[in-house]
Amino acid sequence: MKRISVIAPIYNEKENIEILVEKIKTTLKDRFTSYEIILVDDGSTDGSSELIEKIASTDPHIKNYHFTKNNGQTAALSVGFKYCTGDIVVTMDSDLQTDPEDIYLMLPYLDKYDMVNGKRTTREDGFKRKISSLIGNGVRNFITKDNIKDTGCPLKLFKKEVVKSFYLYEGMHRFLPTLAKINGFSVIEVPVQHFDRMYGKSKYGVWNRLWKGLKDAFAVRWMSKRKINYVLKESR
Repeated sequence: MKRISVIAPIYNEKENIEILVEKIKTTLKDRFTSYEIILVDDGSTDGSSELIEKIASTDPHIKNYHFTKNNGQTAALSVGFKYCTGDIVVTMDSDLQTDPEDIYLMLPYLDKYDMVNGKRTTREDGFKRKISSLIGNGVRNFITKDNIKDTGCPLKLFKKEVVKSFYLYEGMHRFLPTLAKINGFSVIEVPVQHFDRMYGKSKYGVWNRLWKGLKDAFAVRWMSKRKINYVLKESR
């Protein structure tokens, strides 16, 4: 049986953490004998960090990492990718808007593809967030020449070699499917569920995030156009 790693960046989500961990454990323990849950605290100030340490101290399946200050979602994912040990790697947010059970809808696609990107069939978000996401995905795809409809969906599955190939810069979490393709891996998009938040509110501004994503898209396009491709000639 393969080992699975689930990575969840956390920033001021104290009310959601215990529910999140229990949902992930319930989802994994019956089908995976070997699993780990990686919680990366992104400089929380609401007691999330202390709660994560408490939970991790009683469960060997849980790994925890803590930033001294808020560094952003890309940095948190980068830490998870660096230290994960699973053959299969899952990313999801800590806000409970995606369901760990959907991992099993996505898992069969890893037989043919290297990465499976979730696509939220319905968006249980406010009007501004829905519009900004629609615009953001459209602009990103236009600039990067990609065709992923919902690159912002937090629920993603990877083969280990995909995440180990990433060298991430700030803001690059928005472009993981595109970066995977640049590195030569195959990607498919699969519909997943999306729910309203149970507790708390989003920690990311809508229009500020949209503007940053636009600038980052040009950086990704620059990277894709300068990828080095070569074939070695066989030695005689």
